[in-house]
Amino acid sequence: MSTLRAGWVITQRDLAHWVRQPWTPIFGLLFTIMLLLVFGFLFGGAITVPGGGDYISFLLPGMLALSMMFGVESTTTAMAADARKGITDRFRSMPIGSASVSLGRVGADMANSAVELLVLLLGGLVIGWRISSDPAPVALAVVLLLLFRFAVLWIGIYLGLAFRGDGATTAVQVLVWPIGFLSTAIVSAETMPGWLGAVASWNPLSATASAIRQLFGNPTGITEGPLADGAVWLAVAWPVLITAVFLPLSARAYRKLRR
Repeated sequence: MSTLRAGWVITQRDLAHWVRQPWTPIFGLLFTIMLLLVFGFLFGGAITVPGGGDYISFLLPGMLALSMMFGVESTTTAMAADARKGITDRFRSMPIGSASVSLGRVGADMANSAVELLVLLLGGLVIGWRISSDPAPVALAVVLLLLFRFAVLWIGIYLGLAFRGDGATTAVQVLVWPIGFLSTAIVSAETMPGWLGAVASWNPLSATASAIRQLFGNPTGITEGPLADGAVWLAVAWPVLITAVFLPLSARAYRKLRR
């Protein structure tokens, strides 16, 4: 069986799990909505966006990018569970390409990401967020969000295969939460102390959040720095770099699994 065909079969298997047990993607979506409501309406009145603009218009694109990051936890957990239960070893014993299992997981998670993104976009419009640009930049913004999700999925797959046990969930949380909040997803880097703002500006999540704000025509909270003019390019470069590093590492971790 070809690698792509086997990957499609495994994608269908993972999607079937979500149909029977939809709570993982549902709770992930509800968590993002909760963060949006808390920061947008509970804390938003105390937050000023550098350069001017409405905070909800600034926050919503950042939450879209943040949701692409947080979704990697379910990927890591699923890969670790399959490896721990011996399901991955059964796949390894079949005449399929070594990349099929990972591609199947990525395919299922990307489908879930697209649905999640659509729901969040519609929800943002309901609470008053508006897009102020043409269809082409909006389409590019959606592509950049999915590209970022595609990249971080390989981090999740690697951690799930490398740790396999309960440590996989802890490992991904230790990685995701600092990256998620030490970024410009919720507040502008220009409101942070100088050194911290510099770190946040070079965060891959910040590049995607800033780029889609520009493409949606929303306030960016940026008046200077690397994200002022190069956010879109960085939003492409970071996912490409992450994929180039973690895709091979995932393949190596898969080959090292014991039968």
